[in-house]
Amino acid sequence: MKEHQYIVDELTLKDTWRMFVILSEFVEGFETMPEVYPAVTFFGSARTRPNSPVYKMTEKLAQLLVKNGFNIVSGGGPGVMEAANKGAVKAGGKSVGLHIHLPREQEPNKYANIRLDFKYFFIRKVMFVKYAVAYIIMPGGFGTLDELFEALTLIQTSRIKSFPVIMIGSEYWKGLLDWMKGTLLKEKSISKADLNIFHLTDDPEEAVAIIKRRIII
Repeated sequence: MKEHQYIVDELTLKDTWRMFVILSEFVEGFETMPEVYPAVTFFGSARTRPNSPVYKMTEKLAQLLVKNGFNIVSGGGPGVMEAANKGAVKAGGKSVGLHIHLPREQEPNKYANIRLDFKYFFIRKVMFVKYAVAYIIMPGGFGTLDELFEALTLIQTSRIKSFPVIMIGSEYWKGLLDWMKGTLLKEKSISKADLNIFHLTDDPEEAVAIIKRRIII
């Protein structure tokens, strides 16, 4: 019984002090991120190589967005995140990296000229969605899917104001979209209108046009 109480006390103490770390991460984000408005947030695989078509497409799209008046936010790591930050820097825009501390895959890239470091995913997610005027979803894995579906859920439930969510790569996302239509929609787990929350394209110019139609800067 004493051992049990000791463990509970230790957990409670750690949780209490953890609140100060959480608060500090929120404060730093809230003080920094308003400076980068209007920003488009990119998501995609950390494993994407610099010589891949996805990397090159991401870099090109980031440059186009900067030239059209937007700044760029990414997770600050390698792969798609690096490509987005690189494109932003090349075009002379603000290039934000919201870096998360992970055991692997998440070394910060050198192209973020504004960088914030996070221990907690949920705080980082708040910064992604609160200060973005649009999401670009490049091909990616679990983390990319997590961010995609969180944005769709928040828009669907009207917890945030609707903004463009653009998936790049029709071949890559085809299976997921077929499943949404063939399973979720068929079983009435979502409505037909929910499929209009996001856009799918292979054309970076079209992606920019979608954002510009919805966002006035």
